[in-house]
Amino acid sequence: MGISWKEALECFQSDDLIGIGMEADSVRRRLHPEGVVSYTIDGRINYTNIAGSADFEPLCDRIAGIVAMGGTSVILQGEVTPIHTIAWFDGLFRSIKQRFPALWLHSLSASEILAIAHQSGLTVLETVARLHDAGLDSIPGDDAGILDDAVQHQGARMKWKTETWIAVHRVAHELGMQTTATMTFGGGETFEHRMNHLETVRQLQEETGGFASFTPLSFAPQRFAPQASSLNGFEEATAVEYLKTLAISRMYLSNFENVQSNLETQGLKVLQVGLRFGGNDVGSVLLAEGANAATEEQVRQVIRDAGFKPVQRDTLYRTMFLN
Repeated sequence: MGISWKEALECFQSDDLIGIGMEADSVRRRLHPEGVVSYTIDGRINYTNIAGSADFEPLCDRIAGIVAMGGTSVILQGEVTPIHTIAWFDGLFRSIKQRFPALWLHSLSASEILAIAHQSGLTVLETVARLHDAGLDSIPGDDAGILDDAVQHQGARMKWKTETWIAVHRVAHELGMQTTATMTFGGGETFEHRMNHLETVRQLQEETGGFASFTPLSFAPQRFAPQASSLNGFEEATAVEYLKTLAISRMYLSNFENVQSNLETQGLKVLQVGLRFGGNDVGSVLLAEGANAATEEQVRQVIRDAGFKPVQRDTLYRTMFLN
């Protein structure tokens, strides 16, 4: 059993970072006694500017480049426009699977699926089922923001209620697909809002068991809402706040097997400390860019230096690759 809602809230309010980290590390050791920390190699492609025709070769050529770098999965995400119909995605996914039959498509998001369903006149169930049949393997949850309707979703392209986001993931789980969950914190929400988010995904996981992992992400204006950096009084979450949130997530989400200390958003140094604050995975090597960019060997060395064995995994943590 994880800690209670009240205990988790008290941890957010506490200054005992070391004690919280030790408790989270204890949970990680219980769930992953083998001492392995995993990572994946996958790439992200924005489909928004791809022409709305049946010629998917340019996009497939970009996927070929990711595969050539060792990628086993591709994340296709973007802004759904009128040309991006359900038929367009059907044709895209089938074309990708025909050329790359072993490639895992961990793509779209609840927001994008809701947009596709809306403009296609389909239910969420019909939309997810058709996308799944065309080749969509799993759905990332990185558009979740804070799952509390009292919180404004900064930078979100589409407004939706928490129950609507959850409905998309519930439908996917009912169809036998797994998804991932995230929480983007530090955009002005309260600790109670964060706890409501954690409780929401914990409840769905209890119901379906369909989440493969959970990843807390600190809100960064350059990624989520460039205009926020000019807001008076806005301060990006510190590394200390990130580590505390990571640890509390690990302690509270007792029904999640995997909690990620994220390379893409945190970089190698904070990521490494996060492995002693409950994280048993570091995300994708290829997705990290700019100051957080790292080679596979750098990531593996950081994992070793933290006292763990680095192992490459597939998207849903089912297969560990020997390398």
